[in-house]
Amino acid sequence: MSRPPKTPWLTPYLTVASGRAALDFYHRAFGFTAGHVLDENGVPTHAEMHYQGELVVMFAPEGAWGSTARTPRSLGVEASQTFYVYCGDVDAMYAQAIAAGAISLMPPADQFWGDRYCMVQDPDGYRWGFGKPVDPDKIQTP
Repeated sequence: MSRPPKTPWLTPYLTVASGRAALDFYHRAFGFTAGHVLDENGVPTHAEMHYQGELVVMFAPEGAWGSTARTPRSLGVEASQTFYVYCGDVDAMYAQAIAAGAISLMPPADQFWGDRYCMVQDPDGYRWGFGKPVDPDKIQTP
């Protein structure tokens, strides 16, 4: 076996400011549910989050296990990647994320590539895009 069962071949592993805060935010903002969480003395030092029953992201807090990795927000830089997640209702996901404290980077709109799409930034500075295919007859080209 080359990977654990039901584990994707590629899973983003993020550095977060606080494991507890990230678990709470990702649940409230995106509806992600916690999977395996390694808790040391009441502090989550590793966490897995699931969406629609699938592992979508893992993370650890800054400084875990002696790491010097920092979040984009801590470094004062723009994240160089965006995580693209398909969902059932882009507008509802956007509203839920904003209500939970995400920063709007792109409100929901139909895009030329065929998806209804939005983008938000989480408290650690990571960018999350949510999309859903739209009716091909409704796609507007630039």
